[in-house]
Order: sequence, then C-alpha cells, then structure tokens
Amino acid sequence: MNLGFPEMMFIFILALILFGPKKLPEIGRQIGKGLAEFKRASREFQSQIEDEVRKLELEADLKNTIAPPISLSNTVASQPPALTVGSSVPTAEPGVSSAPTAEPTVASASSSEMAAAASQPDYTVTHSSSSHEAGSSKADSAGNA
Repeated sequence: MNLGFPEMMFIFILALILFGPKKLPEIGRQIGKGLAEFKRASREFQSQIEDEVRKLELEADLKNTIAPPISLSNTVASQPPALTVGSSVPTAEPGVSSAPTAEPTVASASSSEMAAAASQPDYTVTHSSSSHEAGSSKADSAGNA
C-alpha cells in the first residue's frame, strides 16, 4: 500500500474538514503514539521468536555434543575382562599354543615357610684371588700407558 503525495494531501484535507483545525494536532499525536507502540510491539514479538529459535538450536547442538550417537562397537560385551588383584595378564609366546597343558603344577611354598627361609642368614662367602685382581690392574695400567 503505497501512498503518494496526492493521496496524502487528500487524506489531510478530509481529516481537516471532519475534525477541524483545533483537534487535528491532538489526533496526529494519538496516531503517532499508536504507530510507535505498534512498532515496539512488533519488534518485541520478533525478538521473542528469534530468542526461541536460538534456544531450540542451542539445545539441539548441546544434545549432539554431550550425547553423541552410541555405536555398537563400544558396548560392555566387547570390553576385555577386568583384572583383579590376584590375576595376571595372560601372554602368549610365539609358537606356543594357549591351550592348557596336562602337566601337573607344583604347589608354591606357604607363607610361613617363606618367612622362615627369609629369617635365616645366608653365609655364602665368595673368595677372589688377589693374583687375579693384580693381573687385571696390571693389564689395565699397561693398556692405559
């Protein structure tokens, strides 16, 4: 709805005839206030819609960031068994099968036997010949000279 100059003049003359010169400024103020209030309400409504759209987009981004799609390869069944304090990691040697063998196992010594063995001092004495040490130091000095 485009109003050109001739249309605006026609409306102004019609308003002047209908309302008179005394009421025309008051009516103009009321129309101006009404248009300003309408523009303010329109901007407020538009900003509320934009805020809601931004909130929805942010929530969608957060859902994708925090909880990405779960793949089937990352399930509990595919995880290796947890090791406990007494267990050890099984290792396979090359060329040796991991199948259990029929050989009997030797029972380990009890903790009391281990403590008794540890409390007894080891009196093993090793002797070294002095000629061997002297010969090596002569060889070292001859090599350094």
